[in-house]
Amino acid sequence: MAKSDSTVYLKMLNDNQNCDSEHERFLLLSSAYLAPVSYFQLMVGNDSAVKIEKYEYYQKQSYRNRCRIATANRVMDLTIPVEKSDKQLIRDVRISSHGDWQTQHWRTIEAAYNSSPFFEYYSDDLRPFFEKKWVFLWEFNQIIQEKILDLIDGGINICTTDCYIEKYNKNVTDLRNKIHPKKDSPIRLMSYYQVFEQKNGFIPDLSIIDLLFNMGNESQLILNERPEFV
Repeated sequence: MAKSDSTVYLKMLNDNQNCDSEHERFLLLSSAYLAPVSYFQLMVGNDSAVKIEKYEYYQKQSYRNRCRIATANRVMDLTIPVEKSDKQLIRDVRISSHGDWQTQHWRTIEAAYNSSPFFEYYSDDLRPFFEKKWVFLWEFNQIIQEKILDLIDGGINICTTDCYIEKYNKNVTDLRNKIHPKKDSPIRLMSYYQVFEQKNGFIPDLSIIDLLFNMGNESQLILNERPEFV
């Protein structure tokens, strides 16, 4: 994706956002790197607007810079290295220029999913994100999320917050810190075919790419389920 494309997309997000008014109803999520299935099911199955938090402080050890996939032997976290991020807004966090995390991540994804039914079908759409150099974590997360939503025909109208509000009223479903690697999913999840299921058993709430590579267009059957909170 060209640099100008990413700039236009982020400008679109900013131009389309509304003030977080007292009576506005929406689902609020954090920024995330190839977020888990529950994150996208909440988006797709939600009947209100969706907003991504842009003005919170960056949080370590969260899905903001990591995703989880299933390899032949175990669940693996893929983490985007970031520069010193203490007391930085998520929108300002820079991706570390040290190391070649993109090549490492793509090689790991390819090794884990090259035998899955739909890896070849989607790999050309996703590989370019691991070839271009990115500066800001926020930008990378938002643009790869846009691509995922396009691949699953999400048709979701997403905007971003205007400012940070710690506690919202009951009109807002605030899940900024509910979808987290160290917490159980906030919604009930359906099982689906996984390439290593016979060996490892079904592993819930992996990255959306696990669902996409294993189920292809049928991913929509999972994502279109109305979320049932637990």
